[in-house]
Amino acid sequence: MLRLKPPPNNLIYLITNRKSYQSDDRGSESDKQIEAVRIAAEAGCQLIQIREKDLDTGALSRFSRSAIEAAHRYDKKVLINDRLDVAFAVGADGVHLRVDSIPCSAARRAADARGLTDFMIGVSTHSLDQALDAWNSGADFIVCGPVFETPTKMAYGAPLGLERFGEICRRVRIPVIALGGVTLANYREAIEAGAAGIAAIGLFANPDKLDEVIKELLT
Repeated sequence: MLRLKPPPNNLIYLITNRKSYQSDDRGSESDKQIEAVRIAAEAGCQLIQIREKDLDTGALSRFSRSAIEAAHRYDKKVLINDRLDVAFAVGADGVHLRVDSIPCSAARRAADARGLTDFMIGVSTHSLDQALDAWNSGADFIVCGPVFETPTKMAYGAPLGLERFGEICRRVRIPVIALGGVTLANYREAIEAGAAGIAAIGLFANPDKLDEVIKELLT
């Protein structure tokens, strides 16, 4: 079942990080991140991942519900990072699993048991073997990286580079979204290598430029 149909333009996957915002008299860091979700969704960003690992279950649920409300206003999808329980509880469109999280097949069985046939499952991968395993386990899409050099992903080793990333795109039969060091200067290289789209945190961290960044990435 094709739950994530690649659009005619590029897939854009915004990953939240409310800590990149500063609370002030205009709103809290959470308020500003939710507003960024709204701006991105209105501009055409198709997927949003809620990745706020420091929040407890209650706070994460409240934040996620606000993000879902903002994104669904423009018919865009929200996935919860790794917390399958929260994804079910708040009515998210899916879950995004770490490569070392619960098996994708187990998440799919849990969704099917709840009658959630359209529930999307994305998986983070960092190698061809991991990508193939995610595909064979029933993932709807994978996020793969780091493609380019980036200090935030050094824990995963050297960047894949475009050649290895391109091989992954050719070998799996689900959308592959590029992550890691993606900028406006190099995102087209990832697309040309076979990516269905791009995922990022820092690229979307400036709300004043978010609308124009999304629109450029969609071209």
